Amino acid sequence: MNSPGSNKVPGLTLPKLTLVLGGAASGKSRFAEGLVTGSGRAPVYIATAQVWDDEMAAKVAAHKADRGAGWLTIEEPIDIARALAGTSQSQAVLLDCATLWLTNIILSDADLAAAEATLFQALAICLAPVVIVSNEVGQGIVPDNALARRFRNAQGALNQRIAAQAGLVVMVAAGLPLVLKGALP
Repeated sequence: MNSPGSNKVPGLTLPKLTLVLGGAASGKSRFAEGLVTGSGRAPVYIATAQVWDDEMAAKVAAHKADRGAGWLTIEEPIDIARALAGTSQSQAVLLDCATLWLTNIILSDADLAAAEATLFQALAICLAPVVIVSNEVGQGIVPDNALARRFRNAQGALNQRIAAQAGLVVMVAAGLPLVLKGALP
């Protein structure tokens, strides 16, 4: 039991920053959701996806249904700093996902270096622990077009920067976690 005035939250103790990597449909989001809900803090889901078609709308609806009630969902495709600024120490944040955020930044022709600097500054001052989901895109073939190669390189660099700052880095494959850095709570 916590003493009065204590800042400790019951449940899993998450590091300030966690990175959960994996391929498409690897189970990374479900694993990350478990980390956040297991923390005992109020769960916040920052969704970076943009719905452009019926297939994506169905995927977003399925993710919401799978999460269930109790999550505060913030749909923010680009301005992650604003979304993080609205969180508190009593919450745990799931940012799903860095890959779609990066896609949104690149396709909007925004200044990628400035956007990343703003993201890392926001992560540094965020009061809540943050779990970031991101795709590992560097294990396939070299893309055949310049935009795809630029994206792959930017995603790899972003994942490396996040991993360098994270206290916990987990690779998920077939729904199974492999800890790359730190220890599971």
